[in-house]
Amino acid sequence: MNDIILEVNNLSITFESYQTSNQVLFDVSYQLKKNEILGIVGESGSGKSVSSLAILGLLPKKQAKFNSGEIKYLGDDLLAYSNTDFQSLRGNKIAMIFQEPMTSLNPSLTCGEQVIEVLERHLKLSAKEAKLEVLTLFEKVKLPNPEEIYCKYPHQISGGQKQRVMIAMAIACKPDVLIADEPTTALDVTVQKEIIALLKSIQVDTKMSIIFISHDLALVSEISDTIVVMYKGEIIEKGSVSEVFNNPKKEYTKALINSRPSVNERLKVLPTIQDYLNETISNTVVSSTERDEAHRKMYNKIPLLQVVNVDKEYVTKGFLLSKDTSFKAVNNVSFNLYEGETLGLVGESGCGKSTLGNAILQLDKATSGEIFYKGIDVTKISKSELRLLRKEIQLIFQDPYSSLNPRIPVGKAIMEPMKVHKLYKNDKERKQKTIELLERVGLLEEHFYRYPHEFSGGQRQRIGIARTIAVNPKLIICDESVSALDISVQAQVLNLLNELKDKFGFSYIFISHDLAVVKYMSDQLVVMNKGRIEEIGEADSIYANPKTEYTQSLINAIPKGI
Repeated sequence: MNDIILEVNNLSITFESYQTSNQVLFDVSYQLKKNEILGIVGESGSGKSVSSLAILGLLPKKQAKFNSGEIKYLGDDLLAYSNTDFQSLRGNKIAMIFQEPMTSLNPSLTCGEQVIEVLERHLKLSAKEAKLEVLTLFEKVKLPNPEEIYCKYPHQISGGQKQRVMIAMAIACKPDVLIADEPTTALDVTVQKEIIALLKSIQVDTKMSIIFISHDLALVSEISDTIVVMYKGEIIEKGSVSEVFNNPKKEYTKALINSRPSVNERLKVLPTIQDYLNETISNTVVSSTERDEAHRKMYNKIPLLQVVNVDKEYVTKGFLLSKDTSFKAVNNVSFNLYEGETLGLVGESGCGKSTLGNAILQLDKATSGEIFYKGIDVTKISKSELRLLRKEIQLIFQDPYSSLNPRIPVGKAIMEPMKVHKLYKNDKERKQKTIELLERVGLLEEHFYRYPHEFSGGQRQRIGIARTIAVNPKLIICDESVSALDISVQAQVLNLLNELKDKFGFSYIFISHDLAVVKYMSDQLVVMNKGRIEEIGEADSIYANPKTEYTQSLINAIPKGI
């Protein structure tokens, strides 16, 4: 027992609000040993973050009711701690890295000032000593130019750098326990790999214990010693990484392992959690012969879209006597897209892939170059022709919640583009079509009158897809449309996109930083880096034989498990 630093015993929690009561944890028990990395894995709503927030006393006091259990840190029951006790504990003995660094960092303070705040709160250091300590921490978390980052505000640095500032803040007081809650979810796969390696090296140096929370079992297995699998508020499986990953006992755990697209074979339909629970798994593989035959037919047609030498340059006006500065977000990009094809556009944040998508949609016009859709240069069309183009080329957004109006029921939100483009005779026909679309994307007729906040992330993405296909487009741009979803929900949405493509003959430009997902979805693959095309070709060929170091680095960063 002496090596156990933290233990959660039979913890049950209910959230209570006016007239409703919802139990979110059921007899959860796990232990964290000294110098151990414990991985907690499960989908959104499984209770993994709730149990961790409870450790730090961060659950809302009025709503969270502890039905049973105890949380012990070095023998002390944390449930008996007062606010003052927690203030001296948080950041000092138990620290936390939150999922979204942009919302966790104060936009009005420089990065250096925010870390100094933590040091001032818990350690008695002079201003000079505190600054020196922050710069040392910034070096430890491998931030480039620590002196520069010290003076910068959060919006002036990249997502990966913001997460490193958060890690520096969390380890500033050399805590015994570090809780990392989905610390890499919103990051590029290459940055994700760097953060995982960084946390591992810090843990080796400091001997601190880490609780690493994620919905991605393959990722968790790369950093953890022990894994706890949670489902619907309960722990359903726990054990060493090799036990859980190589010999999973529960169907849910098997689903978490296998719902992620494999890089070795292409299944016709990805297995979902429901498939495993219902024992209805299809293992049909798309053979290379089938794929070659489909490509031969597809590429004999005339291209649907031709992007020719497209540039997009942004100019920042100089202040007073200083010169204007320019930045090329897209640099001399050319490719063709064929009817019925999925073209994957992959690269890290800032490589220009979303800017290129916006240029094709004419949301942000290209500086130079030509974009031909069905033989017409869309960079030179009139406003009325552009209106017709918007019906033909549609976009599925990364965050469906912010792209849906919270005040409008989802049924009306889907009907809205139908009205704009004068589709169908009247609202009665539009409503009937909307109900058909909701059912087509796996939702119910009764969902027509519900509001966006009443749905899960995966359901909202399905609503976004229904809204996109409501106007019968030919080309759909999917901009990071599955990157924020749980692995199994991601599998459902990818299956849906492929099913709709087969039924309606859609063509996709599939934008993502996750090469495993893009490879699974794509016929042709375009790898972008710093505004330029690194390489272009058949997706499987590029994965098997990457021509550039950059593409190889994206492949190496895919979490593969043990």
